[in-house]
Amino acid sequence: MSQQRIPLVGAALIAAGFFLNGLALAGDKAPDYALHTKLLDASVSVDASFKRFPGLYEDLLGEGKRQVAKWQAGAEKDKKEYPELFRDNRRQEYERSYGESSVVAARYVSVVRLDYLDGGGAHPNHKTDTILWDAKTKRRISIRPFFTETADNGPTLTALAKAIRAALAVEKRERDIQVADPDTDHDLSAVKPKLLAIGALELARSTAEGKSAGLVAHFSPYAVGPYVEGSYMVFVPWTAFQDYLSPEGTAIFGGEHPKDDEKRDEKG
Repeated sequence: MSQQRIPLVGAALIAAGFFLNGLALAGDKAPDYALHTKLLDASVSVDASFKRFPGLYEDLLGEGKRQVAKWQAGAEKDKKEYPELFRDNRRQEYERSYGESSVVAARYVSVVRLDYLDGGGAHPNHKTDTILWDAKTKRRISIRPFFTETADNGPTLTALAKAIRAALAVEKRERDIQVADPDTDHDLSAVKPKLLAIGALELARSTAEGKSAGLVAHFSPYAVGPYVEGSYMVFVPWTAFQDYLSPEGTAIFGGEHPKDDEKRDEKG
């Protein structure tokens, strides 16, 4: 990471709540993988803590390398179509970081992925996503096993979407952004009762050992508002969806959101 860009990336990380559990700026250590060409600088950083879960570090690094290959192909295409983006030896810059968010029941690892994207447009951007890893089966999973049903527009996702929209409305109002009704607001209507349209979810840490206090939903810039609003990260307590939990979900959810995490969420 170029030194002159650290303040900008730092601001983006704060907005995304990425100082959780010591996730550092990519510039604080050498990346785990990097590619430098005449057209782009790209890197991937993976939290070393993931190495204690067999297969996870390798899975994330492999995904990161595949993404760098896509960025490289995109830069080569842009060079042909938009050569002005590369005048004066300018290059596109991309960074991906994987950080640990929570570990529940010594089994479920929530990973938060941050992409910094500067393709030479009007301004850089960043994108947040999440990954849930099952350390027992050594594979990625979704939140589906924790609920009795997760059909699109079904009762579980309808309740979750409503709770997430309400939490977003509270956050927006705290930022002095007017929201009348969370369920009819134009920007918040992007949160739909569908697993792929409800936000990037992670298991929230809990005051109860081995438990999760609920779900944290991440939204990148543009997802639920204009770019100037930045990113959002909101918490939904497990009590808001306890009626829909499966036996697996009942076993892992409980306790309350730690005060330190509440302060972190306020920075979102």
